[in-house]
Amino acid sequence: MPCTADVRGGFARAALGIGLLTAGPAANPDPSPAPQVSPGDLRSDGPTQPAKMQGGQYTDANGDPTYHVTEGGKKVDWYTMSGYLRYNANCIVCHGPDGMGLTYAPSLVDALKGMGYAHFSGVVSGGKKDVNASQELVMPAFGDNWNVMCYLPDIYTYLRARSDRAVGRNRPAEHEAKPAAFAKAEDACMK
Repeated sequence: MPCTADVRGGFARAALGIGLLTAGPAANPDPSPAPQVSPGDLRSDGPTQPAKMQGGQYTDANGDPTYHVTEGGKKVDWYTMSGYLRYNANCIVCHGPDGMGLTYAPSLVDALKGMGYAHFSGVVSGGKKDVNASQELVMPAFGDNWNVMCYLPDIYTYLRARSDRAVGRNRPAEHEAKPAAFAKAEDACMK
């Protein structure tokens, strides 16, 4: 059994990750004003269109993380690329390649069609259990796993792009540069 300090540390890290994420996943810790982005620069492949970009993170009209995919799906924003990498490091074992699901874990590509970021982050951080007469599906809680919680908006962004068919299966061909705000938020979360 982990000592109390370890448990509290895990919850503190999860809270920090969630705090960073709900404030705008990579809420720009740099106090300088955000560069102005024209609406034309926000145009993305796929049905979900970004409404805003701050610190390299695109968000929709509701403030949920979203993707910025261009060049016919060949180029993605940094968060979508990071989400692809983090998904493959943490989620692929149960949910299969490209979020398509396996016999014992559902397709996240399908699940995200009706799931907002708040619901997604709640399930990932707190876990989920679905039991019926024929099966028991259990999603473990990842609320104390920095490798998931610090990158939760990235994973959501990647899966959202997959769900909207803005990106195909496999690794995106190109991506935008890693924003300085991402690196700062990552360092803060992983401490």
